[in-house]
Amino acid sequence: MGKMLVSVFFGLMMVMVGATAALALQAGGVEIGDLETGSVVGIPFKDLDVDADLVAIEIANGKVKTWYPPTTVVDFKVRPGRPFLLKVTNQSEGEHGFFFTAEENASAPTVLKAKIVLKPGETKYIGIPTSDLFYATHGNVLYYKCHLHPAHIGGRLLMIK
Repeated sequence: MGKMLVSVFFGLMMVMVGATAALALQAGGVEIGDLETGSVVGIPFKDLDVDADLVAIEIANGKVKTWYPPTTVVDFKVRPGRPFLLKVTNQSEGEHGFFFTAEENASAPTVLKAKIVLKPGETKYIGIPTSDLFYATHGNVLYYKCHLHPAHIGGRLLMIK
């Protein structure tokens, strides 16, 4: 009876430890929506400052399609601890994808991923709790690209923590 009780106790401990690790990225996760209706961890997007504004554009007479700017820097040392808000707009003539992730961990179940398709002229907002943003990568860089068109030029978000 004693060995069985100990076994059940350790089994429960393993479940509890595993659940804690698996839920670490669940502070709110990635939320995608419009400025007026979207929210993250209970805070409406319209009440947050936009931390980064990315635009899908065409240059060289439409021969080059890219997300602009190619590098975005956010200094979290001087920024309040509110959720991170990203604005993405498609100013190109066709549909454009937006995929935001910590590329080196893209297959892990806890990795941060945001994937949307934007119609021409469409704008969406992506809200992420700061803790989830930091947990998503071991380093300071997250990547964004068009997942619909691999030849399009993507970029990176550099986080100063």
